[in-house]
Amino acid sequence: RQRLSPGLAGERLCSTEEATAGGGTYTRHGFIFSSLAGCLERRSEDGALPVVSVVRDSESQLLPNVGAVVTCKVCSINSRFAKVHILYVGSTPLKSTFRGTIRREDIRATEKDKVEVYKSFRPSDIVLAKVISLGDAQSNYLLSTAENELGVVVARSEAGVQMVPISWCEMQCPRTHTKEFRKVARVQPQFLQT
Repeated sequence: RQRLSPGLAGERLCSTEEATAGGGTYTRHGFIFSSLAGCLERRSEDGALPVVSVVRDSESQLLPNVGAVVTCKVCSINSRFAKVHILYVGSTPLKSTFRGTIRREDIRATEKDKVEVYKSFRPSDIVLAKVISLGDAQSNYLLSTAENELGVVVARSEAGVQMVPISWCEMQCPRTHTKEFRKVARVQPQFLQT
């Protein structure tokens, strides 16, 4: 058993010619990568290729998997995507943050060509998103908010006050009554982080 360094999900383990991918791994471009942080195990059967798997140990943490709903904080935006830090998987807080990207075309399900990132998110917004693909070696996950339940759940106005959603695309500051555009989530109660 070999310990993988913590947080190195997405670490390249070996080529698919040397081994078969087991649990906690995925293959891409002829190589096997870890999808978990944990211990590397290599089991050999008679004459067959060894099976490489990664076992999560008790100290290692939950990692975002494809299909998981995550809570993240927007760090920066540009015209093509929003960069985020993933803070929770479901309702479980992560010990270390993972980076994610929400591309313009993954912000909503309809009229994707009319989406403008700055009218959907702003830095420091708290967003519910779904993992659509595991990241590269820099653990940069691709995320989507293209469902009604996904999008901005907490946003502060320019006055620093938490805004109230007034439609699926607008929030309003209760103090100044200024409206700002957002891709607003229709929040399911089980996803609300206190």
